Formats: sequence, C-alpha cells, structure tokens
Amino acid sequence: MTTEPIDQSLKSELTGLFQYIQRVRQEIAAINRPADKDHRFETMGEQLDAIVKATEQATNTIMENMEQSGERLNLLRGKLENDDQLKLIDRLLENNNAVIEACSFQDITGQRISKVVKSVTYVEDRVNALILAWGKDELDKIEVKPDHEKTEDEKLMHGPQDPERAISQSEIDALFD
Repeated sequence: MTTEPIDQSLKSELTGLFQYIQRVRQEIAAINRPADKDHRFETMGEQLDAIVKATEQATNTIMENMEQSGERLNLLRGKLENDDQLKLIDRLLENNNAVIEACSFQDITGQRISKVVKSVTYVEDRVNALILAWGKDELDKIEVKPDHEKTEDEKLMHGPQDPERAISQSEIDALFD
C-alpha cells in the first residue's frame, strides 16, 4: 500500500491552510494598523457617536427656534383682528408644529445609531482579541499597503471634525495670512 497520494493531499491541504492563515494575519494587521489613517477601525464608534451628538444639537437648535417663533406668532396673533391675518398666523403656527414634529427623527436616528455602535464595539472587541492572540508585535512587522491611492480630493476631505481634535478657526485663518 502506497501512502504517496495521501501524503501529497495532506501537504496540499496544509499549504492551503498556511496561506489562508497568512492572509488572515495580513487582514488583522490591516485592521490593527491601517495604511490609511482616516480609516482606523477603533474610531468608527466615535464617529457614529459624533453624528448622534451633532444631529441632536442641530435638532435642538431647530426646535428651540421654532418654539420661539411660535411664541412670537402667538404674541402677534393677540394684536391682530383681521381674519386674513389671523388665518395666516394659524398657518405659520401649523408649519412650526410640523417642523417640530419632523425633528423627532433625531431620537429614532440616535437609537438606531446606538445599536450600530454596540455592534461595531462588539466586532472591535473580537478583533482586539485576535490581535492579542496573534501578538501585536508580530502583526506590527507585517507591511500594510493602502487598497488604493487617494485622489487629491480624498486627501483634502476629512468631514466634520471632532471638536476636541478639530483645528481652531484661528489656525485656519493663519493659513491664509
């Protein structure tokens, strides 16, 4: 009985498994230390949290201003007697209320994004466990290349800045001096 076909098959399977493990290591290294600093995995949850906060702030500003407009319209209403003018005030108040109702999307959006943040955090924890299992020092030795070269526009775009990391207006102004 010859074992050569079995040995060759086993060698082939082990080689395939080794190549697959190398690819997994490369992918984990890319998550741990991406070539493009704008796509760091651990900042995804922070970015989503920033979206929720910015949306909440904008929504609150809109609602506060619409409420103030409503109060002023009601003051104006008390000074008017003309039916056409009173009807116009009523339509404006209805529009204000419609805007305030439409702003309720923010709460639902915030809840949905919070669920996504929990999922991202869960995945991040699993990836960090893999990084520890492989050994961070070993992963740092792996060269990570960008998927594609950034266009000039992509190099300039950074999106809304986190207030704690953003450049100040005076720093921006200094660029033009």
